Amino acid sequence: MSETQVTWLTQDAYDRLKGELDELVANRPAIAAKINEAREEGDLRENGGYHAAREEQGQIEARIRQLQELLRTAKVGDVPTESGVARPGSVLTVRYDGEDETEKFLLATREEGAHGDLEVYSPSSPLGKALLDAKEGDSREYELPNGGTMTVTLVKAEPFSG
Repeated sequence: MSETQVTWLTQDAYDRLKGELDELVANRPAIAAKINEAREEGDLRENGGYHAAREEQGQIEARIRQLQELLRTAKVGDVPTESGVARPGSVLTVRYDGEDETEKFLLATREEGAHGDLEVYSPSSPLGKALLDAKEGDSREYELPNGGTMTVTLVKAEPFSG
């Protein structure tokens, strides 16, 4: 991973993820004990409990590494309180060039949690990067996956209220 991915998190989301990490790390000895108990049951080739415990340990260790990296690179900030400017934690209403309809989404990370029917777009996505710090009425261009460009206009930016 050559470019460090910054993740925007509210303090609440950071605390929740840190709590999950602390709990997973604290449970490591219990998983190790479960593996040792299963290992003592005999032949490891036919020991389903052993293999299940090892699989569980692998998943937990992967989640621990994911959380450690996420929290290490997280930028913690408050949900914006001002309207009119696109910031992480804002609900944005945009209009794409050539379309009459508008689209509404939350500019945040998926780690912030699900927000009902509201789509979540990352501030590090091409659209998110283009709109970051835009003011209502600003038009910005961003690159599409096919290499083309799209112009989008920020119609409205308002603080997210869960």
